[in-house]
Amino acid sequence: MLSLVTYLRERPGARVGDVARAFGITEDELISDLDVLPLCGTSFRGGDLLDIDTDGDRIWWHNPDDVAEPLRIAADEATALLVAARAVSTLPGLREGDRQALLRATAKVEAASGEAAGASSRLSVTFESEGGVFADVDRAISERRRLWIRYYSPARDELSEREIDPIRLVTVGHTYVEAWCRRSEARRTFRLDRVAEIRILDEPSAPPEIELRDLSEGLVQPAAEDPEVVVEVGPGGRWVAEYYPHDSADELPDGGLRITLRTPDPASLRRLALRLGGDGRIVSPAALADSARLAAREALAAYDGPDGLGEVRDRPYEGREQGL
Repeated sequence: MLSLVTYLRERPGARVGDVARAFGITEDELISDLDVLPLCGTSFRGGDLLDIDTDGDRIWWHNPDDVAEPLRIAADEATALLVAARAVSTLPGLREGDRQALLRATAKVEAASGEAAGASSRLSVTFESEGGVFADVDRAISERRRLWIRYYSPARDELSEREIDPIRLVTVGHTYVEAWCRRSEARRTFRLDRVAEIRILDEPSAPPEIELRDLSEGLVQPAAEDPEVVVEVGPGGRWVAEYYPHDSADELPDGGLRITLRTPDPASLRRLALRLGGDGRIVSPAALADSARLAAREALAAYDGPDGLGEVRDRPYEGREQGL
């Protein structure tokens, strides 16, 4: 379609049949593309969109000179660009040549942005992947070397040691490394801010040939064969349907939801049940519901210890345990 724009600019009033033949497409496909082009332009604000139409025989582009004017960015666009560029330039592991090229480009944008550059200097972005973890993962990927990590799993509340073959770094809300885990012999995704310790090993990284997942729909994408879990939440727990991929979310008479979801690790939802308290309960599987109740009782029992808060235990938490 980008080539089509150039072609039409050079051929005012081109015939539909001639253009279709030139691009090896049908006339219907060409008309479909021409319906999309007027939604495109040099700015998301509009006003300089492509003014292209057809009478069915010829194609007319009414504002080619407007679109050909030098591109100018607005103040908010310049601010967003400069803040992002400065943030990326501070990333650990960024190759020095790339960093210097980015800084030179940033300086040119600053010089052209005037007051916007001053506004952007008052904003900053920090990355949560600190302590060299990002740099080590990036280096291991580029050098194709294996990693050893100590990783914290909040679902199990434990640290585990793993050897992984890193595949790629991805950012979906947080920064993750997608890797082949040698302990589980499966693809796993690890959040960088949960890596307690990391070492680059001498062994070569040799993950099996696997198809990279499309993460546009989110990082967590349950499979059809994953175990099914049913959770009922009250009005205060409706947020669960927004944060957890699910198969269905049916309305309940009290304003809550009955949510059916799938997960390869149902035990990870025990922490969700504890967080919900009186706002939700696990309906099935029964074993998971029982383990959540047991975890709640153990948590309540901790308040009876010598350093516990027994005086606030009785009424506020009784209902929450029942809710599980």
